[in-house]
Amino acid sequence: VAFSQGALPPNAAASVNGMIISNDAVEQGIQAALAQGQKDSPELRKAIIGKLIDISLLAQQAERDGLANSDKANRQLAFIRQSYLADLELSTYVANNPVTDADVQAEYDREIASLGPQGMVVEYKVSDIAVATEADAQAALARIKKGESFDKVAKSVSLAPNKVQGGAVGWVQAGQTLPQIAAVLTTLPKGQVSPAPIQMPQGWYLIKLEDKRTTKPPAFEQAKTPIRNALLQRKQFEFLSQLRKNANIAVQ
Repeated sequence: VAFSQGALPPNAAASVNGMIISNDAVEQGIQAALAQGQKDSPELRKAIIGKLIDISLLAQQAERDGLANSDKANRQLAFIRQSYLADLELSTYVANNPVTDADVQAEYDREIASLGPQGMVVEYKVSDIAVATEADAQAALARIKKGESFDKVAKSVSLAPNKVQGGAVGWVQAGQTLPQIAAVLTTLPKGQVSPAPIQMPQGWYLIKLEDKRTTKPPAFEQAKTPIRNALLQRKQFEFLSQLRKNANIAVQ
C-alpha cells in the first residue's frame, strides 16, 4: 500500500516513493545486527534505515524492469516464504508447548542424579559450523581436511551468528545438546572435527572439540538457562522428527 509523505502511519520509520518502511522492519534489522556483534546506537538505527531505503529503491526498480515475475524471482520468493513459514511454525509450536520451570528443575535433578558417587561433570569446549545443505557441509569439511583452520572456514561459510567468533560455542555438557550432537561429541578426541556432517533440524553441522574438562556441577541458578535452551532444542527436534515420520519423503 502506498502512502503520501504527509500521511504516514504511526508505525512508519520512513517512506520511499510513498511505500512505507515500518519501525518493525527497522527493529528486525537492528536485532540482526546486534546478533552479529554490533553495538546498539542511533548511528546503527540510521544505517539500518538507510539500508532498507536502498532495498526499497532497488525492489521498486526491479518491479519497473519486469524482474518481479521472472522465474528466478518466483523460485527465490517461494523459498523465502517457505523458510519464513517453517520458522513461524516452529516458534508457534514452542509457544504452545513451552518448557516449564518444573521441566527445567526435573532435568537438573536428573542430570545431578546421573553423575554417580563422585558427582563430577564432563564439559566440552565446542566450536561449530552451520550450513543449509549436506553438500555445503561436505565442502566445508573438505577445506578443513586440506589444512584450512576450523575458525577460518566457520567465518567464511557458517550461517550461525557465532561465525564472527570462528564458530565458538563455549563450554557445554553432552546433555545440553541434541542426541545426534552428543553422540559425536562424546567420542571425539580433543582437537578433532566431526568426521561427517551432522543433520540437525536447522541444517547441517560440523563440530570441533576444542577442549575437555571435568568439573563440579553448577548450581541450579547457573544451570537453568542452558538446560532450558537444551530442552527447547530437544522439543523442536522431536516435533520435526514426528513430522518426518508422518511424511512421504523421497530423496534422489
